Amino acid sequence: MRTWIGRMVLMVTTVVALGSAAGAADLKAIKTQKAKDMTVSVLNETGKWKPGKNDVIVEFTKDKKPVDVGKVTLSTSMPMPGMAPMIAGAMLEPKGPGRYEGTITFPDVGERQVTVAWDGPAGKGSTKFAVPVR
Repeated sequence: MRTWIGRMVLMVTTVVALGSAAGAADLKAIKTQKAKDMTVSVLNETGKWKPGKNDVIVEFTKDKKPVDVGKVTLSTSMPMPGMAPMIAGAMLEPKGPGRYEGTITFPDVGERQVTVAWDGPAGKGSTKFAVPVR
């Protein structure tokens, strides 16, 4: 009985580990932007943002190698004629060299102006770009 349970635990652990590795390889770019000598990629599983909660991964590379950039923020705004802009943001947590993960929530569809900013070992910087929420 113990051998059978041990094998099941090993099998479940292996499936979870393989699933996590496959998930990382299946990420699609929402947007990739060059900022001086740094490449900033915003990624998730679909390559799109939708209304509601969205997982988001931001990767930083220099010469195709991951770069630790320290504290990372991602903020978005959507101008609204005659109204204050709709604002959403995400605090991103480090999840490996050059990789930061978090979530962001959008109340509806529309073109968002996105700012990714960082401050840490690789210096301080930011980049801006537009991304649709569909």
